[in-house]
Amino acid sequence: MPHLCRDIMTPDPASCTPEETAMGVAQLMRARNVGSVPVVENRETMALVGIVTDRDLTIKVIAGGRDPEKTSARDVMSPNPITCAPEDDIQRALETMARSQVRRLPVVERGRLIGIIALADIATRLNAPADTAALVEQISREWRDIEQITQEWQDM
Repeated sequence: MPHLCRDIMTPDPASCTPEETAMGVAQLMRARNVGSVPVVENRETMALVGIVTDRDLTIKVIAGGRDPEKTSARDVMSPNPITCAPEDDIQRALETMARSQVRRLPVVERGRLIGIIALADIATRLNAPADTAALVEQISREWRDIEQITQEWQDM
């Protein structure tokens, strides 16, 4: 069984720069069949500065009535995402994902984006279905709580 984040991460993930458009990010998601795209400072340094999720595009661009051709990744990204190192223990990554309520965890080494861990990676590469199921349930339950609070607030 793999023990390190390096063992289950997807190496060299699709990424974008802050200047790229929301449309370009959405097209990259479609082409690579991914639900998130890390945002890097530039292609040389690959320094992670944010992450854009399909939910960010839906809420901040589509529901926000913004033009995806004129909205930049910088405008919709979540800055300074929670990360892990390739040599971190997988259990620590699982705990970080659950505690931070994230479904994707960029892997950074010496300031450079080198991979990403998604729930799908854990489910398919980690032979621990109970851990995966517990993590998915915890994250989903917390998201339902957040969405319920948000809906109640909007109904006020």
